[in-house]
Amino acid sequence: MTKSSTNKSWLLIIGIMLIAANLRAPITAVGSLINDIVDDLQLSNAVAGSITTIPLLAFAIFSPFAPKIAQRFGLERTIFYSMIALTIGIFIRSTSSIALLFGGTILLGLAISIGNVLLPGYVKLKFPHQIGLMTGLYAVFMNIFGALASGISVPLSNVGSLGWQGALAVFGGLSLLATIVWMPQLKQNIVPPKVTSQEKKPSLLKSPLAWSVTLFMGTQSLLFYTIVAWLPPMLQTKGYSPESAGWMLFAVQMTIVPVTFIVPIIAGKMKNQFGLAIFTALAFATGIIFLIINEPILILPAVISLGIGAGSAFSLAMMLFTLRTNTVDEAAQLSGMAQSAGYLLAATGPVIFGKLYDLTLDWDTSLYILLSMTLIILFAGLYASQSKTV
Repeated sequence: MTKSSTNKSWLLIIGIMLIAANLRAPITAVGSLINDIVDDLQLSNAVAGSITTIPLLAFAIFSPFAPKIAQRFGLERTIFYSMIALTIGIFIRSTSSIALLFGGTILLGLAISIGNVLLPGYVKLKFPHQIGLMTGLYAVFMNIFGALASGISVPLSNVGSLGWQGALAVFGGLSLLATIVWMPQLKQNIVPPKVTSQEKKPSLLKSPLAWSVTLFMGTQSLLFYTIVAWLPPMLQTKGYSPESAGWMLFAVQMTIVPVTFIVPIIAGKMKNQFGLAIFTALAFATGIIFLIINEPILILPAVISLGIGAGSAFSLAMMLFTLRTNTVDEAAQLSGMAQSAGYLLAATGPVIFGKLYDLTLDWDTSLYILLSMTLIILFAGLYASQSKTV
């Protein structure tokens, strides 16, 4: 390999990691600031929960179109344009206008859905012999920056006159950096080949395996984004300061980081992933049960256990997109289906969680509902872990 090709490979890897860094941070930054946003704009908790839900609905609606857009404009160019849209969406959202807050949130949700869907297939195409390693690396970057966004958003809001608006706007710099670093990839702009009528397989909508991957993806997303939206406010009712609650959400996501690196490597070496599915469900259930018990000494173990469950679930879902398919196009199609229907399910979590608290002024009812969701993760995960393809 020449020095030039080595440099290009590293630039591609750095570009992928920076794209991944932007796929969670713009959303997780909101959770720690939700009380400030509610107070400033006079929103109900249910409406505030929709700030996290809207991107998930955007994922659900737009994900199936991402592979088709890539076939029209090329993979690299589609990802590039999505980063531009993300940057614009972040800056539009960072205002004191309710309309622009939600409008920018919709735009950034549409932009992130492109990266969510295309990145697994792109990794399969560019690194066919290092899928587990590369999936683990980009999951690490996604979660590190998601964690940092949760932890630093409140301190940032307290710097000078930044407020919650300025704290959210800071992450536009990250997406702008990713856009610039990605520009050299536009020279390639690979267009995924369209599947001919002779090559077409039955629709994934008729595949029980594809639906099990989708249900697994959706349920783990529901748990994660509900935790992101409401763990800080929940902990504040237990006596934590806004800063401390934000750092506990940071702890959840930092726990995710090593897990998301290790699990894809392990999953790629296993004939099936049954053990990982069981481990994931148990970790989620343990964390939720500790929150229900509501003993101060169990809060840190709870968030660590939730982080382990979320990290294992997310990285296993990403690996299932490639392990349960045979081609890049199939991986993109399964990713699009799972993220569309899956995020539609996930979108219900933050709003319902917030509404239940508005009605009951108690978190336990919602926590028991989340606990029941771990059974779905278990059974869907076991079915999706079979050693076969769609």
